[in-house]
Amino acid sequence: MTTTTTPTKASRAKDGSPDKLRTAIGSAVGTTIENYDFLAYGTAAALYFNTVFFHAEDPVVGVLLGFLTFGVGFAMRPLGGLIGGYLGDKIGRKPVLVGALLVMGISTVLIGVLPTYQQVGLLAPILLTAIRIIQGLAFGAEWGGAILMTFEHAPWRKRGRYTAIPQAGVPFGVLLANVVFLLSTNLDSELAWRLPFLLSSVLIIAGMIIRLKVSESPEFTETQSLGLVKKNPLKEVLVNDWATILRVIALRLAESGGFYVIVTYMLSYLTGGDEPITDRATALTGLVTAAALGLATTILFGALTDRVGRRPVYIVGTVLLIAFGFPMFLLVNTAVPFLIVAVYVFALSVVHDMLAGTQGAWFSELFDVGTRSSGASIGYQFSAAISGFIPLIATAVAASLGWGGVALVYMACGTLGLIGALLTAETWGRRDRAAVDELIARNDAAVAQGSDR
Repeated sequence: MTTTTTPTKASRAKDGSPDKLRTAIGSAVGTTIENYDFLAYGTAAALYFNTVFFHAEDPVVGVLLGFLTFGVGFAMRPLGGLIGGYLGDKIGRKPVLVGALLVMGISTVLIGVLPTYQQVGLLAPILLTAIRIIQGLAFGAEWGGAILMTFEHAPWRKRGRYTAIPQAGVPFGVLLANVVFLLSTNLDSELAWRLPFLLSSVLIIAGMIIRLKVSESPEFTETQSLGLVKKNPLKEVLVNDWATILRVIALRLAESGGFYVIVTYMLSYLTGGDEPITDRATALTGLVTAAALGLATTILFGALTDRVGRRPVYIVGTVLLIAFGFPMFLLVNTAVPFLIVAVYVFALSVVHDMLAGTQGAWFSELFDVGTRSSGASIGYQFSAAISGFIPLIATAVAASLGWGGVALVYMACGTLGLIGALLTAETWGRRDRAAVDELIARNDAAVAQGSDR
């Protein structure tokens, strides 16, 4: 971390920009919509889309096809990350933030009005796939702009806490989607799956209002005013920081891969088959409880990284993920509702949120300001493209190896994350924190001397 700086930058390091909280909240709206859509689509794919969009005689084939279109959207995220990251480093974070939210929101709403297979035949899955491709591009562009805007507006000593606010959009999106599905499952019509997508329009409007009022990133504005914007940030980061990008991919796979096993596959595992382990209400209650807690735990873990560093928190999170693979299934297989809810709470509110709360600050600090948008976005979204197929992989593995195979998939994600954490440098260690404290103290002393004269 650079500590030689101007008084203006030193002041910003201490207090952040005036828009720091509004930026964090505005960024959180996008991640909320992203994860609202993720769970809405994942839940709909597991419970409805096998018959609504795919005319498959075998229910398992129908679920696999639903998860396949789910994965197609994720496969497009790297391209969205490349485009969004490049534009974020060239023209600014804010335009990408606003444009991605608009496209992402409209695409989500369109799923809610699509015709079904019974109405238009093969055109239905074709339209669904096309929209998922557009969504994937928007999702890929969205995260980098949201996190970097928050990171670059925040006080340096609280960047972990502030960047965890957009990351709290993950459990908030899960919470909203599950609440809507808990209500909509009682509807004896197509609204049971259409309503969750249509209601995302409320989030879009709120997000656009907030984001349009947020100022551009002060660090990008400064870089632009000094004429230091990179000619080709994408090429530069791929040439100079490819190893860091690979580490980010490994780090992210632990969080996202484990998340998709719990949130998407687990719902199908618990409620599907000839002899379901539990009913939908119990499984969804577990998700809602964990998501509600996640609004606080994600931010708390982010704040913890401001005190002890990013790397130690991530290492602990990945170790817990690996250790929980088999116990997780042994507990839910008891069919005891309390234990099922407890599994969701531990896997999401503790393990997942420990990783998600760390990522925003750590990933941003791994890259220079001129290539930060490109580097962080590429690493994050390439991982998403891989982990987006986790529900499909888990379903296929379970068909031959049972739940033990899915536990191994879950543990493999954690192992990759642990390797990534061990190979990635700490960016907010004791020396970094001390250097920033000293910088701010010198600036405060200079300001005090000036006021005494």
